[in-house]
Amino acid sequence: MIKAVLIDDEMHCLDTLNMLISDYCPSVQVSARCLSGKKGLEAIEKIKPELVFLDIEMPTMNGFELLEQFKEIPFSVIFTTGYDQYAIKAIRYSALDYLMKPIDPKELVAAIRKVEAQKLPPTAEQRNASFKAIDLNADTKLNGPEYGARLTSIG
Repeated sequence: MIKAVLIDDEMHCLDTLNMLISDYCPSVQVSARCLSGKKGLEAIEKIKPELVFLDIEMPTMNGFELLEQFKEIPFSVIFTTGYDQYAIKAIRYSALDYLMKPIDPKELVAAIRKVEAQKLPPTAEQRNASFKAIDLNADTKLNGPEYGARLTSIG
């Protein structure tokens, strides 16, 4: 189960998102629904969710200001907003996804699949590729006369 917190200053948006998650995303457990950035921050600190659905435009503390309260963001963020002009800024905050309101259920499901993929251990193919990369690096000699000669020719 993916533990999630929903943060939006509009109750109908929280209700709609909660309903969509309930209907289309059985792997997500909504642990808190918050009507302000301040309440959202309190819920995040208490619940320690893996995922936060975050509105951007909210009074007092907007979504970006909420994220700035963390030295490192210890959860995945999916922005849910009616404004497309914040997409670039959302990427800079390492947003996993950016869903425009009204939220399309297919886009919501795709965003949740990204969260699920982050939780999965690496596949055998991914592990083997990592080991091959390590083996290639091990073959590169960083000592001996060839190394000194390479440094001399570079400099």
